[in-house]
Amino acid sequence: MENDAPEISKTPPANAAIYFDGASSRRRAVVLRFSDRLEISEHEQVLAVWDYADMRRADSPSGMLRLACLSAPALARLEVRDDALAAELVSRCAKLDANTPGRRGVAVIVSWSLAAAVSIVAVVLFGLPLIADRLTPLVPEAFERRLGDVADSQIKTMFNAKACDNAAGQKAFVKLITAIRESADLDTTVQSGVLSSPIPNAFALPGGKVYLFDGLLAKAENADEIAGVLAHELGHLKHRDSMRGLIRDGSTSFLIGLLFGDITGSSALIFGSRTLVTSSHSREAETNADGFAIDVMHRLGRPAKPTGELLLRVTGKESKGLSIISTHPLSEDRLTRMSREDQSASGPPLLTSEEWRSLKSICNGKSDSAKKPDSAKKSAPAKI
Repeated sequence: MENDAPEISKTPPANAAIYFDGASSRRRAVVLRFSDRLEISEHEQVLAVWDYADMRRADSPSGMLRLACLSAPALARLEVRDDALAAELVSRCAKLDANTPGRRGVAVIVSWSLAAAVSIVAVVLFGLPLIADRLTPLVPEAFERRLGDVADSQIKTMFNAKACDNAAGQKAFVKLITAIRESADLDTTVQSGVLSSPIPNAFALPGGKVYLFDGLLAKAENADEIAGVLAHELGHLKHRDSMRGLIRDGSTSFLIGLLFGDITGSSALIFGSRTLVTSSHSREAETNADGFAIDVMHRLGRPAKPTGELLLRVTGKESKGLSIISTHPLSEDRLTRMSREDQSASGPPLLTSEEWRSLKSICNGKSDSAKKPDSAKKSAPAKI
């Protein structure tokens, strides 16, 4: 009768497996005993008992069977290198590969990943501009002014630019900007000035600050050209484009970073994606500011076309191929629009000839823009 009794256990040779208990990094050489459950022993002491139904295959190198157990600590692992012992375990564990994704599982993961990516892109393209439009009016003007003050000091430091205050030139500038500001229906909280820099540009900062670089005055041929540029920048203030851009671009960077994660090479991909996404919205803001400038110049009884001529003179002809990543419309297109919508002069000149000459020389004797380092003179002109 003894010869007919079924074998209920099998004890492999000592040191046939390595066990990690999940509580420490100690490596234990163990003996496995097969019965209705797997017993893991060290020096005749049972360390753990695992149910075969709870055992799962874990990632492992070639030539090793590494197992985890659902009822054991999360980090507990059993490593088996003996082929016969591994085969015995595989034969007893019916659900060994239950947590390993098959083709269908991989397809589901890929599908959900693509859906998440499409959702984020859709939010960036359509949701964020709408959110920025809704949130911008809710931002307190005091907070926006503080942002403008910080940006103001950084801009002046970055370009080594000082305020030009030649008396006659400053008087002419105040006359010009006041006429434009009143026509644009903006109050006296708007701050403006001319900065000494050879870069031909003008820009608006959050909180009501508009600056004109001396380099742009040097390229201008008449007061109408400069007036249109200033009206364009006041349009940005009127629409609060700077604040809207901060909200939109900051959110865009966050979401695209969330989408691609911190992986090798992701920075370039994030930057490129962010540029393509935000440039179209920036072009829309620039187009609206151009329209605002055209309306202001017409209310002043002055032509808008000279502004387009100045922009083309500053930038030269631009490549059509780069328009997709440009934050501004092409200068040729802007000149075409301003020429198409232009009206003949019906009002008096904004400045007399003498006042225009004074404005052109507003930085003379008060700045060293003509003595800027060669590196500054070679800087690429920023978009207006």
